[in-house]
This record gives sequence, C-alpha cells and structure tokens, in this order.
Amino acid sequence: MPILNALQEIEWVDPDDVPRPIVAFGAEMSDVGGFELDRHRHKKGQMLLVQRGALSCEVEGGLWIVPPRSAIWIPGGALHAIKATGALAGYNAFVDPAVDKHLPKACCAVSVTPLLRELLTRAAHLPYLYEEGGANTRLVAVLLDELAVAQIEDLHLPMPTDPRLRRIVDEMMASPANRGTLASWARHAGMSERTLLRLIGRETGMTFGRWRQQLGVVLAVKWLAGGASIQQVTTDLGYESVPSFVTMFRKALGTSPGRYMAERYSG
Repeated sequence: MPILNALQEIEWVDPDDVPRPIVAFGAEMSDVGGFELDRHRHKKGQMLLVQRGALSCEVEGGLWIVPPRSAIWIPGGALHAIKATGALAGYNAFVDPAVDKHLPKACCAVSVTPLLRELLTRAAHLPYLYEEGGANTRLVAVLLDELAVAQIEDLHLPMPTDPRLRRIVDEMMASPANRGTLASWARHAGMSERTLLRLIGRETGMTFGRWRQQLGVVLAVKWLAGGASIQQVTTDLGYESVPSFVTMFRKALGTSPGRYMAERYSG
C-alpha cells in the first residue's frame, strides 16, 4: 500500500519517532486482493479516515467497520489489527498522546464532516517535520478540535474473549447465512442456553439476538462499501427477502442500505 505525502510516494517513517503533535499522510491501494496488518500497537493515537472502500479493525475486544466518509479513532497503546478488501483510499493520522484536546479515550468510529476531511487532507501534505508556531500549528489545532467533537457512529461489534463464545462468534462470522437458533448454537458449543445467554450478556452487553443483528449490520456495511449489491448481501446474511434485510438495516442505522451508501459517496 503506497504511503503518500505531498503527492509523492516516500519511505515509511515510524510516526512514533516524529516529534510533532500530528503525523498525517494519504493511503491508497488498488484492487489487488486487499491487505491485512496483524496485531500491533503505536504509542501515538491513530485516526484512519476512509474515502473509498472499507476497513475492518479489531481492537481489544471489539470489531469496527469503517465505510466511506467515516473514520476510526484508536487510542495510543491499543492493540489492533486492520484488514481491507478491494480498492481503498483515505488518510491516516497519528496524534501524540501529550496533546490534550479531549480526544476519545476508547476506540470508536466517527462520522467525518467535510471540514474534518479537508483539514486532514491539508495536514497530509505537510512535511513530517513541519514548521511549528504559525499556520501549521493552527491547522493542527483545528483538526484536533474537529476530531474531538466528531459524532460517534454505531458500527461497533463487541467481541467476547471466552474461548467457547469466541468459537461460536468465529463460525457465525465465517458463515453469517447460518440462521441457527440459540438452542442449536448452545448445543454446538456444549453449553446450556442459559449459560450461553449469561456469557454473551456479560462479555458483550447485548442479548444473543441483538449481537447477531449487529453482526449483520457491520458485515452489510462492509460488503456494500466493497461493491456488493443489496440482493447479494441479503443472500449472504441468510435473509429470506430483500425487504426483510432492508427493514433490519433501517431499524439499526435509520436509513435504507441504498440511501446509506449513496450518502457515503456523495459530495
């Protein structure tokens, strides 16, 4: 994945080693099978903004999906892994933990305003060691202010750590069209329905049904951002009809899948 700075490809520089409040650059990858970064961490906080395509990011107990016109904020020190499929374009910024701008303390997906996007674009064209004390410092300060007040989006799927639950979750994510009942999943994991309900409530804060619905939402957003049709997503999630899938999506995100994606690519 080429890293772009001032419109030119450059060698990778560890952002943790750059003595500036923000280190920002553009990122672009053509549709060559995607990429995956194994679990790692940075001293600095990280913001990943997606303009085209979608990212999935697992961060210490949660899975986040980042569609176009959204960003994910990962606090400094958080262990995380990133995966993208297909074409991807966006921006990446690393923020020094010494910067006190009331930034989120936990990982979250946020909606990106046109102002935040333009500020990050400008910051990505600065030299790594940009001159401080003037216009650049003011630009960075406004960018951090905008990030601090960005609206959080519900594109998060809590991930359990209990090994029995994690096996169920991994199988559900691998085969989301499997609409097995609570009883069948409990039997498959060798536990009672009551135990399964208690564990998933304790580890995710959700009921089994609510968690499975949220899984469908984040997968749908990921696939739609990758170019899948609504009919294809309906089938892959195991819904009997497009209207039933659209109803679920609308209840979860407040709009239809078609309108949701159209808004992501408008403007």
